[in-house]
Amino acid sequence: MVAIHEKEVTHRSAVAEGVIKFSNSESMKLLLLESNKKGDVISIARIAGIMAVKKTAELIPLCHPISITGIKVDMVHNEKENSVKVTCEVHCDGKTGVEMEALTGATVTLLTVYDMCKAVDKMMTISDCRVVKKSGGKSGDIDVSQPPSTK
Repeated sequence: MVAIHEKEVTHRSAVAEGVIKFSNSESMKLLLLESNKKGDVISIARIAGIMAVKKTAELIPLCHPISITGIKVDMVHNEKENSVKVTCEVHCDGKTGVEMEALTGATVTLLTVYDMCKAVDKMMTISDCRVVKKSGGKSGDIDVSQPPSTK
């Protein structure tokens, strides 16, 4: 485990995202109409993502336990593409970043959607899981959702 005792406490945040794509529009409709046999997929998946953020240090070896100060999990559906984009934003005031927590939250949210919908759609795909923003700490701010500047 990396020693962080000499690092400064700063406000840190990270945003991770990922996409789940359904193989047909009927599966997407069940999700949107809250007609899935297992219940309200969006609400349950959001809670699963929040819980996962809080358990990251238990799941990822050598990941420091962090005192989280905020978690936001958003899910945006795209009916044209039969997909749902998940975004997980995590905040803390600490000595190490929250990128792993954001990735874990986004990924578990996606996995929960998959689990709840697999009875009606066995061909779903999960893709594009990545950190899109981070701030705080020695390396400063990184925003990969914006194109790099050409100075």
